[in-house]
Amino acid sequence: MNMADATGEGYPLVLQSGADPSTLGGVAVCGLTTVGSVGVIAASHLIASLGLKPMGTVIHPEFPAVALIQESVPKHPVRVYQGEEMGVFISEIQFPQASDFQFGNTVLEWFQKGGFDRLVIIDGLVSEDLGLKEDGDIWGVASLQSGRDALDTVGIQRIQQGIVTGVSGFLLAEGERQGLDITVLLAECNPVYPDARAALIAVESLCDLMDIEIPVQTLLDEAREIENRVREAFERAQSSALPAPKDDPDDDEISMVY
Repeated sequence: MNMADATGEGYPLVLQSGADPSTLGGVAVCGLTTVGSVGVIAASHLIASLGLKPMGTVIHPEFPAVALIQESVPKHPVRVYQGEEMGVFISEIQFPQASDFQFGNTVLEWFQKGGFDRLVIIDGLVSEDLGLKEDGDIWGVASLQSGRDALDTVGIQRIQQGIVTGVSGFLLAEGERQGLDITVLLAECNPVYPDARAALIAVESLCDLMDIEIPVQTLLDEAREIENRVREAFERAQSSALPAPKDDPDDDEISMVY
């Protein structure tokens, strides 16, 4: 049975000019624009830090006609990259929930047809504490026992009971059904702004899981810059807030008019 018979088809992946699909393989990492932008920030950092090369673009008439300009270069919002033993799937715009099923199939097709060994999805999890902080928790869920053992080995907390929604949830369930090695890393994040610090924690956890080294200083600098802007905005809002009204003793005496 082929995948299309079981789960439907994904969006088409169009190769980049000059790309060599024979170089695909290794570890696949997926980062989408979801809560806190954790996945897309982490994926962007991997692409830049490891010098990954553009491999292709996901295009469909239902997608918005838009070019994202980065360092004067226009790009489609949904792209795949490849480097030595690592591929990255990134979406820099958020799509409606109705697209999750087809988007999940798109990632799954790229992963399977690309001959990757394992897939790691980086995503966010809304923090109960929405204040600024310099650390945060990260949890993991894996489709196979080997993946769960790997999480335990590096000390990433496993979710024992709960629900993972969206593309991440679909891929986890399909991984379990098809016997594919798929892991989701969920970094605690603030949903109000792009949480680069949560993305930093996710990248560090990915490094532990894959036993690789990826420089994170630029990501740390980005996190501090975003946090400083958030802190300044909060302080401005506090300073411009109207003072609370003073108690007027006469207010206790309410005259009744008949």
